[in-house]
Amino acid sequence: MAIAKLALQDGTIFTGTAFGSSAEIAGEVVFNTAMSGYQEVLTDPSYAGQIVVMTYPLIGNYGVNEADVESRRPWVSGFVVRESARRPSNYRSEGDLGGYLEANGIPGIEGIDTRALVRRVRMHGAMPAILSAVDLDDESLRAKAKALQGMAGQDLVRDVSCEEPYDWTVGEPREFATSGERPSVTYRVAAIDCGIKRNILRLLWDAGFEVRVFPAKASMAEIREWKPDGLFLSNGPGDPEPVTYVADTVRGLIDEGIPTFGICLGHQILALACGAKTYKLKFGHRGGNQPVKDLATGKVEITSQNHGFAVDRESLGAAGLELTHLNLNDQTVEGFRHRELPAFAVQYHPEASPGPHDSRYLFSRFRALIEAGRE
Repeated sequence: MAIAKLALQDGTIFTGTAFGSSAEIAGEVVFNTAMSGYQEVLTDPSYAGQIVVMTYPLIGNYGVNEADVESRRPWVSGFVVRESARRPSNYRSEGDLGGYLEANGIPGIEGIDTRALVRRVRMHGAMPAILSAVDLDDESLRAKAKALQGMAGQDLVRDVSCEEPYDWTVGEPREFATSGERPSVTYRVAAIDCGIKRNILRLLWDAGFEVRVFPAKASMAEIREWKPDGLFLSNGPGDPEPVTYVADTVRGLIDEGIPTFGICLGHQILALACGAKTYKLKFGHRGGNQPVKDLATGKVEITSQNHGFAVDRESLGAAGLELTHLNLNDQTVEGFRHRELPAFAVQYHPEASPGPHDSRYLFSRFRALIEAGRE
């Protein structure tokens, strides 16, 4: 079996077995604590530019299938697991994980001590690395890793966003979060694609929205011309600060009073558009087990998350924003609302995929915000 190596920017090297594509890539090493949902992780555009380490030891046991993809292709740069299952067992399986990675040109490494790797990331922070099944010289790999740029300052939204607007017309109907059926009255929602996931689109559909997806580069005039009832800001990869073109568009639309809902990167961009600040987390939040408290109700939600940046809590007040949700692990901002304008956002993923469904009520809350503005 072929050898592969993972070289971190701090000089640490892990040697294991290659699977997937025999290639060499660079990316930021991050870890995900989910026990399942690896295909949704691979195809989440928020992971663009990253080498993802799965903390659960056996990955690939139920194979892969076309129904579980969250976007048009996998976006991770590389994939790290303790053990890759080569004989998947599931009635929905259409192939194995290694073959899926190989078909999409993504290198993987298995057989390394993923616990030691995750501990290093927790202690020293997410960092750039080289994953290679081509160059196996330690000093060469260290030199390449040392020269890499970190995630801060990178605009990756341009790489993952759609090129032209499109209507979400074909989606699997899912059970609506509160009523059990899709509302008969629909509203138009313009979704800005910073790396949008398909399950977000499904749940917007479930909530009774007619959705048109706009590229991140779309102007305020283009979006306004469609006459939407609401604005949705999607998840996405990278640092929110360089994505000024989206923040500028959002600023203009929310000033006009259009009801707005943001998720993940959309949460950060909405904060920046209002005048708040963001910063890079040491190792981020990635997995399906993050506890978040809704400060209005006192309820604690177990949430799915995938982000490496956060909104600065101290900057909310001056931006006219009010904290609504708090991460109980590290007290970081998980949600806010505007004090005067119909706009709110959460840092986590209420659409899950993978993850718990505790937070799907937020899509109903978005609909209620739009309905209140039409009364």
